[in-house]
Amino acid sequence: MRTHVIRALALVFSTFPITAVAEQPTLPVALDAYRHWDQWPLQRIGCRAYMRSTYDRAGGNEAADASHFLYQLADDRNVTLDVANPGIVYFARYNHWHGSPWHYQVDDTDHVLSESSTPDPLHPRPNATFLPLAALPSPFTYTWSTTKGADLLWVPIPFERSFRMSYERTCYGTGYYIYHQFAVGTPLSQPIRAWDGKTPPDKDVVELINRAGSDIAPAGNRSEAVNELPARGVTVIASLDGAAAVRALEISAPRSAALDLARVRLRITWDKRREPSVDAPLPLFFGAGTLYNRDDKEYLVKSFPMTIRFDAERVYLACYFPMPFFRSALIELINDNEKAIADIRSSVRSLPLAAPPNQLAYFHATYRDFPTPERGKDLVLLNTIGAEGATDWSGSFVGTTYTFTRANNLNTLEGDPRFFFDDSQTPQAQGTGSEEWGGGGDYWGGRTMTLPFAGHPVGAPKAADAKSELDKLHSAYRFLLADLFPFGKNARIQLEHGGNDDSTDHYETVTSWYGLPAPSLVQTDMLKLSDESSEKRHAYVSPQVSAPYEITSRYEWGPDHLGKEVFFPAHTDHGRSTTGSSEFTLAIDPKNLGVLLRRKLDYQFPNQRAQVSIADASDATKSSADADFKPAGVWYLAGSNTCVFSRPKGELDPAVHTVQTSNRRFRDDEFLLPVDLTRGRSAIRLRLQFAPTNVPLFPGHPLAPQAWSELEYTAYCYRLPNFPQP
Repeated sequence: MRTHVIRALALVFSTFPITAVAEQPTLPVALDAYRHWDQWPLQRIGCRAYMRSTYDRAGGNEAADASHFLYQLADDRNVTLDVANPGIVYFARYNHWHGSPWHYQVDDTDHVLSESSTPDPLHPRPNATFLPLAALPSPFTYTWSTTKGADLLWVPIPFERSFRMSYERTCYGTGYYIYHQFAVGTPLSQPIRAWDGKTPPDKDVVELINRAGSDIAPAGNRSEAVNELPARGVTVIASLDGAAAVRALEISAPRSAALDLARVRLRITWDKRREPSVDAPLPLFFGAGTLYNRDDKEYLVKSFPMTIRFDAERVYLACYFPMPFFRSALIELINDNEKAIADIRSSVRSLPLAAPPNQLAYFHATYRDFPTPERGKDLVLLNTIGAEGATDWSGSFVGTTYTFTRANNLNTLEGDPRFFFDDSQTPQAQGTGSEEWGGGGDYWGGRTMTLPFAGHPVGAPKAADAKSELDKLHSAYRFLLADLFPFGKNARIQLEHGGNDDSTDHYETVTSWYGLPAPSLVQTDMLKLSDESSEKRHAYVSPQVSAPYEITSRYEWGPDHLGKEVFFPAHTDHGRSTTGSSEFTLAIDPKNLGVLLRRKLDYQFPNQRAQVSIADASDATKSSADADFKPAGVWYLAGSNTCVFSRPKGELDPAVHTVQTSNRRFRDDEFLLPVDLTRGRSAIRLRLQFAPTNVPLFPGHPLAPQAWSELEYTAYCYRLPNFPQP
């Protein structure tokens, strides 16, 4: 039986290409992710990013997606994030001071974070700050008095074993959080050491981020030009040869021509590829929906990678995203105006490139226009499948600029961002609203702001205040550096239009991403539970497993219906659950750089946890009884499709305990296997030992049935993309 299984798996695996082991890039982590921002285009092999939040589990917009908690340990310990294994929390966003104090349990240490308005939240303090201030300084943190509605935290919070976040107060407790996890053994720029809650961020990184809005790029080879853009014409502003990286792209025009410049598109083609990787309107590319400057500000956008600045004579646009190419770069401006634009000045700076092409990725800016959003369907800002004629892409999602109304209709901001990566049917990122994604809250009160990585640069406070039709246009931006989202096969970036995908406003978006047209994640095997042939082929064994059972439910894809109109009907699948152990064998690439294991599960069972062990199953002559299992970590998924909703009326009122169960039981979850337990092996034997948490939804609530759920297991192997020098 054992020999038969290994041979069958070897046959399955033989259909997948095997690449030679090459040097794996070292990933910049924690403060190094900022310090080494020149490595923005790097392939993030062995790293996964997730965004969790307090979103309405039913897919709607209840309480503006606030106060939906995984579980409550006590009335003053309302848990919103609970993660096992090493990682780094890179970002957290809260609505004003609501929820503070916040508890950050890093491994076994509870750190209490708060906002200076916490002692008297009914009378919030001007110029509020995060506390402890020394460990949480600006520009890594900002509060509502700067952001016009949100408390934002970008201080990296590393944890070695686990991280749990809880709120003491629950009134208007909105939040979302981005964290990274890494396959153990992945080369990192520094070890992950648990956050101590008191050490300030390094001075050099503070100074670097404080330079946002200035020229942060190094000197290099400079190509400068002064052009007149012909009406309805194309102008080349730079044509570069060789292997290099664009480090600065700067364009300026007479201030009097700013509104004409807004109708110019930037087009960039790398390495003579058949389609441009950048083709976007200049304002959206550089961070704003328009170049209309209602208040004569010096800066519309004063971000880290993008700048829009005015002086008395000119408007200046600058981009500092590193943009590698390996053969050539063609940078063009397309004038969509009926008249020519004179005195356009451009400067492109580049540096020679030495890194292998398969360790990097091309920069992209994907433009989408949504004049009439489809009711009940998210806006798809980016789907890499088929982009530039390629099926698979590896790289990172690094930002969005989006116009969300042209009529000063700010309730469009209730729409949530949802991001899907590498075939997952569950969004690895689920937010609470478009203004939260852009660093604001409560629609910014209609006011504008610009920060290094988030902003709301344009738009009149109210329609009645608009000085022109352009002044009714509102846009926002969100750029990702330490908190970027890597992907190895595909990416789909979605944005809900309105709180229930029901807005009819005109949206325009530019999605910034790095991508190489070759995968760094390759599926090598799949076990389908309740399928007798699949279970036999993978030598599936579980003494305490349930009989196969049928589930008719949904994934979390937003509102499944509006009125009687159904957008996401339920579908049926089959699976098993166990209160003991499961064992099975999966084929993998022996030259892998790590393995990502994905599980489809029934999310009705809360806080599913299992101890994972791995043995080498490459040798067909050895039986399962001879397997030498090594511990691989804890696979833990907090929460369930039942949450506790706590939205008391008053800021200081105690938590409440409203139980809510959604109609979304299907979920995909991921686990990164240690590299030393997968590399060099053509098959692995996995043992998952269920380890119940026995944590009720809240104290006094009956304990829900505990079990480990299994519908499918899929193995994906990391590798360097097969992308030779063009």
